[in-house]
Amino acid sequence: MTDLRLAQRTLTLKPSQIREVAEAGMNIDGITPLWFGESAWPTPKLGVDAAINALNNADHFYQPNSGKATFRQAICDYQQSLHDYEFNPNRITVTASGMQGLALVAQALITNGDKVLAIEPTWPNVIEAFRISGAEVTTQNLEVKNGKWSLDLNRFIAALTPEIKAVVINSPHNPTGWTMPEADMKTIFNHCQKLGIWIVADDVYARLYKHGKSAPSFLKWASDQDRVISINSFSKAWSMTGWRLGWICAPKALEQTLAMLTEFNIAGPAGFIQQAGATMLAQGEPEIAKLTKCLNAGYAIAEAKLKAMQGVDFIEPDGAFYCFFKVAGMTDSLTTAKNLLSTAKVGTAPGAAFGTSGQGYLRICYAQPPEILSDALDKLAAGLAKAKV
Repeated sequence: MTDLRLAQRTLTLKPSQIREVAEAGMNIDGITPLWFGESAWPTPKLGVDAAINALNNADHFYQPNSGKATFRQAICDYQQSLHDYEFNPNRITVTASGMQGLALVAQALITNGDKVLAIEPTWPNVIEAFRISGAEVTTQNLEVKNGKWSLDLNRFIAALTPEIKAVVINSPHNPTGWTMPEADMKTIFNHCQKLGIWIVADDVYARLYKHGKSAPSFLKWASDQDRVISINSFSKAWSMTGWRLGWICAPKALEQTLAMLTEFNIAGPAGFIQQAGATMLAQGEPEIAKLTKCLNAGYAIAEAKLKAMQGVDFIEPDGAFYCFFKVAGMTDSLTTAKNLLSTAKVGTAPGAAFGTSGQGYLRICYAQPPEILSDALDKLAAGLAKAKV
């Protein structure tokens, strides 16, 4: 069968280069996987026990489209603890991951041909979620200034014209760890509200911030009337990648729209998974503190090792748990990442996976135990010396 008559939007999808490297590396013994945005530590017992208890108590049935009422309230209480004002549960939609949250928001906002602005380099799923829904996505590039990532605010504001339907901002940022300063957020917030542009904030790394309890957030100013949507996930700060759980915080006017989209998608995450999430929100701050301590130790090792590598340009991140570094002379990051599987036994993410501006870079996730990470980075240094970049 040669003509499958598939939807045009599926024919333009590009496979993930991160997944391409990982799929190749999963078949090789002895690989240290630093390719995905996933910590090496399993979900804390607190969350696991909450799910087991919910299962033992017969929490086996369909859930409300927007999520359990108790879970939605737990999310509101959590957000209030961070942003110091009260959130109404009708702003909250429970999702099966941050990725599904992005997809639902794109479906809710985008009509074919709508223009969306994003930041590059970026996790490819962010852009593809909006392209699948019919958006024309343009990007503004981050730049390196004084050893750190930076966004030219004036140029970014100039690109936010009335023709833009939505702007997608991931901060702290995957892959670079760049974090938008609060003052810049306020400027963008005011500009977008004036022009009626939706702000879609990918906040999944908000708690993985090097300079405080939580990174700056558009939720600081956004009421339930403003065109601001925050998307979050339990995958990162709570080490729950495999559970597939997240949430959307949006204007209350979107509550029924997002509920219907959920109904016609997966009809919501399982109840016992939602109970695990609610428990982690209510009692999991010590677990986030433990993870933060582990990540700080990993970052210190990654910084020291990468700075010492010949031909590597280390760029300091402010958040998330990645290092996105430039490799001198590398023109094909995908080929280099594949070569490193055999020369170093280390799995990295190719910079080109994050857009054309990422070519010449590699990304590692440093959320590993110190001894494993240190050994992997020593092997990476040797591998880069031997790999054809």
